[in-house]
Amino acid sequence: MLKAILPMTAALSLVAFSTPAIFADENNYTATINISGVGEINAAPDMAIVTSGVVTDGETAREALTANTEAMTALVDVLKQAGIDSKDIQTSGFSVQPNYVHTDKRDENGYHLPPKIAGYRVSNNVTVRILDLDNIGAVLDSAVTVGANTINGINFAVSDTDELMKEARKRAMKNAMETAQVYTDTAGVALGKVMSISENQNYAPSPMKMGARMAMMEADMAVPVEAGEMTYSITVNVQWEIEQSDGTDY
Repeated sequence: MLKAILPMTAALSLVAFSTPAIFADENNYTATINISGVGEINAAPDMAIVTSGVVTDGETAREALTANTEAMTALVDVLKQAGIDSKDIQTSGFSVQPNYVHTDKRDENGYHLPPKIAGYRVSNNVTVRILDLDNIGAVLDSAVTVGANTINGINFAVSDTDELMKEARKRAMKNAMETAQVYTDTAGVALGKVMSISENQNYAPSPMKMGARMAMMEADMAVPVEAGEMTYSITVNVQWEIEQSDGTDY
């Protein structure tokens, strides 16, 4: 009889030990709501980054380098004459490469003949920070005039974004709270304490207003440049506890 009772007792013990664990999980459950809010703010840029340079060819590497050095020296000089400080001019790329000539001719075994070096190409670029946006057109015009034959684009920026990002964060949090309030009011519950907050940042240029566009074009008709506006955006992700309307937790 003892042999028959022992297995049943062991089984009952397992049930007794496992049941409280299940109830504990249920009692520790916390209802939450997760909402994302977006805050955006626009600002006119106060600086521009321009990458410009010179590409020269020559029969020898020395010849191509000499020509490039002369043109780059003239480019840097004209940038400084335009009011660009030395600390705002930085070499951002330099290369010396052979120019190859390919042929369809074959050797006696039928293999294509290797390409031959027909000269050399030297490329030198500088990245320039322009703080006077009204001066961009004149700077570009002067650079091309003295021999710059590569301009790889213009990037506008705001030099100090601390206050802009603070305001964007406030707007994002307010947006998240207002959205969360809509859900909880509709569901008949209330927001509890904040459990977590995280954010993502991004910025992008936005279309310029017509007045600003015309002012920039009138400032320099030779090379019209549109500075536009920068849009700085913060996405905040917030998690709250959900409470019953009487203030007690779920």
